[in-house]
This record gives sequence, structure tokens and C-alpha cells, in this order.
Amino acid sequence: MNAQHTADSLSAPHQSGFNTGELAIGVIVGRTAEYFNFFVYAIASVLVFPKIVFPDHDPLTATMYSFGIFALAFVARPFGTLVFMAVDRIHGRTVKLVIAMLLLGTSTVAIAFLPGYKEIGVYAAVLLAIARCGQGIAWGGAWDGLPSLLNMNVPDNRRGWYAMIPQLGAMLGLALASGLFAYFVSRLSAADFLHWGWRYPFFVAFAINLVALFARVTIVSTPECKDLFKRRELQPEHVRKTIKAEGGNILIGSFAPLASFALFHMVTVFPLSWIFLFTGESPTRFLLIEMVGAGVGALCVIGSGLVADWVGRRMLLGVSAAAIAIFSGFAPQFLNLGGTGEMIYMILGFILLGLSFGQSSGVVAANFPKNYRYTASALTSDLAWLFGAGFAPLIALWLASKFGLLMTAMYLLSAALASGVALLANKTLATRRYQ
Repeated sequence: MNAQHTADSLSAPHQSGFNTGELAIGVIVGRTAEYFNFFVYAIASVLVFPKIVFPDHDPLTATMYSFGIFALAFVARPFGTLVFMAVDRIHGRTVKLVIAMLLLGTSTVAIAFLPGYKEIGVYAAVLLAIARCGQGIAWGGAWDGLPSLLNMNVPDNRRGWYAMIPQLGAMLGLALASGLFAYFVSRLSAADFLHWGWRYPFFVAFAINLVALFARVTIVSTPECKDLFKRRELQPEHVRKTIKAEGGNILIGSFAPLASFALFHMVTVFPLSWIFLFTGESPTRFLLIEMVGAGVGALCVIGSGLVADWVGRRMLLGVSAAAIAIFSGFAPQFLNLGGTGEMIYMILGFILLGLSFGQSSGVVAANFPKNYRYTASALTSDLAWLFGAGFAPLIALWLASKFGLLMTAMYLLSAALASGVALLANKTLATRRYQ
């Protein structure tokens, strides 16, 4: 069955006129839009929501409450997968994507109109939590299977290269979001920024969602993609049935990329909160540092594709997990050493993030039987983000504020160890080099 599956995957582009270049562009556009939404909210959860939603609390407590609401999207995401897989089975992938992306856009633009605590009291936090859950449910529904489809329709010796393509969207989304917030923070007074300036990035996110929706729907509606979907290369399956058949592999796959997913927030959301709360620096400079880091990360994501095709994905992920464990032991202290230390922390972190995160989609989609691959990959991704990233900013900020920056190493170290154990336990990754 495996040999036949490989043969079918490799022959599909030639039989159906499948264009991997067009698909790759669509994947990048879609993922960039999702991550732009993600980072717009993440940055606002540090710079905005503690002040307008939780103004009666001290800055640290308010930020931790904000991070608590931030985590709700990751909790809600698996439920979105559950609901939208049913929509996919009954009404098709196009309908599913349109509803999911409209829900994401609606939830995002609703945040742009959010009244503050001074206007409606505690209901501001309630409305923000509802909108955040809406974003999470929409992200679960936005799973289109296109990264898996791309990975399954390229030569074996190029799968590392194509696996990194979806991950470029994270770095592009971060660079755009950081740059946009840096512009408004630097151009406006603090009062104007908190009154109306912070809302504009959410309107931009809504507009980008519309572009991404058009791009993704156009791709999944093509005869070539429909043909591949009909041949059950990637078809929605009942979630309960999928968990029963592939639950062990889903769990292992969820922990395999844990180190890179935890590092993801440790070089994006958490350091911004630390700098903003404990150094007194303007956030503008650090947002520009994040833009530079995102550029370095993008180059390393691209490099991960070359390295994975050379030494194997499992080797790259194992070495990356070990490197992240070493990084966790000393790097957080650099955040207390001023601008130079911050730059060192961010550049080193983004190098490791790019190399490891660049192949995490390959692990998420790893070797599920074709009739379960679409749904199992979505569930694996949901759980990996929940376990590795959902509560990372909250945990890291609590540890750092109570015990010092070095204690954040415990979170990263535990994630790196979990990744190592999962990679050893995953017999598929241990025996197959590229899939």
C-alpha cells in the first residue's frame, strides 16, 4: 500500500496537470494571512488590551490576564476542527473555507470595534474572549490540507524543501504585523494610539483575509485539486473515527514539534512583554528588532528545506531540539543586557526557530494513511499548538516575574525534551527519511 501510495502521489502532477508552483504561492498567501491575524492580536495583547480591558490592575497582572484570553484561541481550535470537518464532509471544502475565513474576519474586525473597560466594564473582557474564541474556531476550520497536498505531490528528495513553504507565512506575517504596529506606535501619541491607532491593524487583517480567502478558494476549486481530493488523497473523515484509528500517532505527532512551537512564542510574544513591562524601553525599537528577526527566520526556514533534504528531517528536528535545550540554558539572560543583548537573543532564537519550525509542518503531516491524513493532520496541528504555544507567553511571563528570566529555560527545556522523546517514539520518523 505504501509503495502504491508513493507512486500515486508522484504521478498525480503529471496525470492531472497539477501545478506545484501555483499551489505553493497559494499556501504562502493563505498562511501569511493567518499568521498576520495571529501576530496582530499577539502584539495587541501586550501593548493594548492590558491598558484598555484591564486598566484597574497593575501592568503585570493585566498582561497575564490578557495572555489568558490569548490562550483561548488555542483551546477553541480543536473544536473548530471538529465542527468544520463535518461541514467539509456535507457541503465541501469551498463552503468550509468561506465560512471559516468569514468567521475569522468577523472575529478580527469585531476586536477593532471593541469598547474598553471604561465604557462597558467587565463586558469588555467578555467580548474580547468571545472574539478570541471565534478566531480559534475559525483557525480550526481554515485547515485546507494544501500543505499536505503539496508535500504528497513532489519527489521524495524534495519534500524537505516543499515542507518549509507553508512555514514562511509565519515570518512574513510577523514582519508585517510588527512593522505596522511600529509605525503607529512611533507616529502617534500614547493617548491616540490607545484610543484609535491600535485598531487599524485589525482592519488591515480583515482586508488581508479577503485576499487570502479568494486565493485559497480559487485553488481548492480547480479541477486538478478536486481530482486529487476525489481520489481520497485528502478527504475529511469523522474526528472520532480518526482518533480511534490514529490516536497514538496524533499524540506523538503533537509532541514531536513541541520545541519549535514553544520557541515560537519565546522569541515573539514573550520578549515583547518582558521588554515592555520590565525595561521601560519604547516598544518601537523592539518591534523593529522583531522585524529583523523575522527576516533571519525566513532565511533559516528556507535553509531548513535544503538541510532536511540533505541529512533527513528527523535528524534536523532532533539536532534542533537539542540546540533549543542548550539555548534555553543561557539565552534568556540576554534580555536584561540592553539593546545588544536583546538583538543577540532574538537573532539566535530566530535562527533556531527557522531551522526547526521550517520542518514542523512535515512532522504534523507525517505518514498518516491517506484516508485519515487530512483530518489527522489537522488534529495534530491543533494539539501541537495547544501544548507547545497556547500558554507559552503566560507561563514564561509568570516564571520570569516570580523567579527571574533564567527560569523561563524550564519551559523551553521541557518542550525540547518532549520533542526528543516523541521523535524517538515515532517509528515512522525513525524509519523514513522524508515522510
